[in-house]
Amino acid sequence: MWGCNMSADRDWTTNGRAVAVIVAVLAFAFLGSRGLWDPDEGRYTNVALNMLARGDWLIPHRSFEMAHWTKPPLTYWAIASSLATLGVNTWAARLASALAYLVSAWTVGRIAGRLMPGRSSIGALVFATMLLPAVASQLVTTDMLLATCELLAMWGYVERRWGDGRLRWSLLMFAGFGLAFLTKGPPGLLPALAIVATELAAPQPRRVLTFTGVLAFLAIALPWFVAVVIEVPGLLHYFLGHEVVNRVASNEFGRHGEWYGWLVVYLPTLLVGTLPWIVPLARSIVASCRVARGWHTRVVRQADDKRFMLLAWIVLPLLIFCIARSRLPLYLLPLMAPLALLVTLGFDDAHPVPKRTVAVWCVVLFALRMAGLWIPSNQDARAWAAEIRARVPGPISQVIFVDDVPRYGLHLHLGAEIENVAIEDRSSLATVNPDVDEPIDRELADPDVAGAVWLTPTSRWPAVQSRVRSRGLVAQPFGSPLHDRIVFRVLHSSASATPQELPCASPCSPSH
Repeated sequence: MWGCNMSADRDWTTNGRAVAVIVAVLAFAFLGSRGLWDPDEGRYTNVALNMLARGDWLIPHRSFEMAHWTKPPLTYWAIASSLATLGVNTWAARLASALAYLVSAWTVGRIAGRLMPGRSSIGALVFATMLLPAVASQLVTTDMLLATCELLAMWGYVERRWGDGRLRWSLLMFAGFGLAFLTKGPPGLLPALAIVATELAAPQPRRVLTFTGVLAFLAIALPWFVAVVIEVPGLLHYFLGHEVVNRVASNEFGRHGEWYGWLVVYLPTLLVGTLPWIVPLARSIVASCRVARGWHTRVVRQADDKRFMLLAWIVLPLLIFCIARSRLPLYLLPLMAPLALLVTLGFDDAHPVPKRTVAVWCVVLFALRMAGLWIPSNQDARAWAAEIRARVPGPISQVIFVDDVPRYGLHLHLGAEIENVAIEDRSSLATVNPDVDEPIDRELADPDVAGAVWLTPTSRWPAVQSRVRSRGLVAQPFGSPLHDRIVFRVLHSSASATPQELPCASPCSPSH
């Protein structure tokens, strides 16, 4: 499976079965033991749960009424399928990322075996033990799935150019890019820049662009976008303007958009995320730079086209990430595969795989999985759910956040719908993907308002109380503030308790 190539001294890094076991342990160890962490894990899982609750797999929803358009649906489909099959739990929510990590490691191994015969298992091991992929495999995000789809596309290209060249590999390349586009839109096509650069710099007789391949891409990537753009007025403008142009050209998302932001985010990510391979990587980069001096002639580029492709696969997407003004560490996750291949390329008799270091590092990664179970975090939705249950008696049908950042991970841990409302009516500010689901007055008019639990920052509590009273209702707080938020129910005045019956009739000093 992993391209086993046993050496005379039984080197375990080339033992396909040994590497497969290591990768599987890293993928599944303690996968469901930690609660969902907001915002990302909670948000993606919440949308998937709403898909199942509504039975609507076309339009993603962040609440039962409000659509959610920040990402295409493939990640939501994968999470929802897992939850529907294995039950509503954190293990099932994270399974898609863990499986994507496994497939990615296997695919890196296949590419390594084609470009560097005999090093398939080493390539898979290098990728799987890099810190960034190992961490991402335990997170509910789009990034691990995106990296896998892009890797499948690049595997198709490698086999088309350096393998048997059969048409099926071109089909795999375009299908992979179609899936990547359906995962994260245009960023999923960034590795194609390396393909274009390689074909221009070192042409080869086999055609990469095939009619069948293009049809496969269009059949996978476009139907969902066409369907939802027809269904939702203004959605095309939102996709192109907000999700593409604004992410590239503005700092609207507040993600290190300063001119130096790329240095602050991406340099530490590359240094830490490639551990424990930073020294072999640096050595391979230096060697590649020396070789690249001769690439001014086509003949030399043609002879070293594999290394050229790997460097283009790293450098060109990285340049785009640096130019774009929305910057996050996980954006670099798809680059870990070509970096792992570059590390693998640098091993030889003079610089063998540091087996002892890798063995110790695998133990460290396993220990980090265990540590995650006991390290407390304000992001842990499971801990929030326990605190809310301890304060509020009775069943909880909804959790409503007022003028606050919603904790969507509570959907899985409390089994309650999550909504985001505001005291001021902001519905006119955006018609697609507005900041809040609805104004508070509309939610207060709901006949089932008493079944919900509400949270609001302590600074907004007087304004919330005033608005609730203006609707002829009573805001009943429970216990001390939870992370500087008042936890309360909204009751009809006839059903409200007396102050003596309340655990805390007014905001207390924060205890958490």
